[in-house]
Amino acid sequence: MPAQEIHEPITVVIADDHRSFGEALEVALDKEQDLRVIEVVTDGQSAIESASKEHPDIILMDLQMPGVDGIEATRRIHDETAGTAVIILSGQEDEISLARAIQAGARGYLPKTEAVIGLADAIRRAYRGEPLHTSAEVEASLKRLRRRRAQDGNLAQRIERLTPRELEILQRMADGDTPETISTELGMSKHTLRTHTQNVLTKLGVHSKLDAIVAAIRYGKVRTTNVTPEEDIDLLEPGSDLPEQG
Repeated sequence: MPAQEIHEPITVVIADDHRSFGEALEVALDKEQDLRVIEVVTDGQSAIESASKEHPDIILMDLQMPGVDGIEATRRIHDETAGTAVIILSGQEDEISLARAIQAGARGYLPKTEAVIGLADAIRRAYRGEPLHTSAEVEASLKRLRRRRAQDGNLAQRIERLTPRELEILQRMADGDTPETISTELGMSKHTLRTHTQNVLTKLGVHSKLDAIVAAIRYGKVRTTNVTPEEDIDLLEPGSDLPEQG
């Protein structure tokens, strides 16, 4: 159905925690004669409420938002609001996010860098019920997601195999103690400490002490009061990917 054949405009709600981005997107999309943005919201719960109240044709959903995130909001809208299709928008373009979005019921997943003309076309396709991704793309992404979740479950089981002494060593490493301090305060030689550390890496199937500490924090076996390095934050978030294992 060409855009000019649509007599009523396609109604759109934009959900993005950066209101300035959402409003800029609204201005751009409102230039399309067959599209009409009816609301800009800044969190997932508001998106759910807007879907229930306004019944838009399309919701453009940011992946990362405070409170209810984009994936959970998409799942609830898909389950509770018939006739509203969701397109996930995110600054992170990866197939794991695509798989999670599709599983939640989204019609598709697009990077925020998508040109407005491309996004407008995606909105029209979603409105017509057309997939935004090929079946091969979706299946490959779902396969990778299943594999990552299997790895996740296996690691959860491996964490339980660590001894109290090994967990104590990981806790001290997370606290920033040096090997010398750890070996002295725990009454063991440096050689014994290295043996314990290697046993931890072997049991968890990881390649570095940092990977081991991150895994232990993620599963609640180690507490941290220190500021997490920015590059490691994603590893601590629920549902994030584990480090690749060789």
